[in-house]
Amino acid sequence: MMISIGKMAIVRASALIAGAILPIGAIAQTDLASAAEIRGQVAAMLADMKPGQGFAWRPLLRDGQRVVAIEIWKKPGRPAVHPAEAEYAVVLEGAGMLVSGGTLVGPVKRGEELVEGDRIEGGTTRPLHAGDVLLLPAGVPHEFGITGDRLVLVGTKLSVK
Repeated sequence: MMISIGKMAIVRASALIAGAILPIGAIAQTDLASAAEIRGQVAAMLADMKPGQGFAWRPLLRDGQRVVAIEIWKKPGRPAVHPAEAEYAVVLEGAGMLVSGGTLVGPVKRGEELVEGDRIEGGTTRPLHAGDVLLLPAGVPHEFGITGDRLVLVGTKLSVK
């Protein structure tokens, strides 16, 4: 099944888990990334990560300002809120935890669409595994934790303005 948002397509979750690694194709295409291209991008990103680097982000599909990107987490992220953007993601591989909801403590505005904090109080913690899908509404505090070697997501932010 393919989910489309305007011209931007998010490849089917089942295809994200299957497939072989092929050479990297065009980065940031506009409507489709095959399972093989996604696997190639993930492999390239892992190879490019420096020792101790906790996070990597790379655009996969692009339609103007809308972007579908691959995120690789090797260390827990900082608690964050995107005030005017919902966040949709599919876990491609690895394992982790999602803390969402509650109150962001010590908020600091880092940009128009990003507020980071010290911790989340009163949030709900849930495990994340390959194939899981998440949708975080705009304005909801969230934080990704890592329970294995890494957590790999493909996702996008959806403006609510």
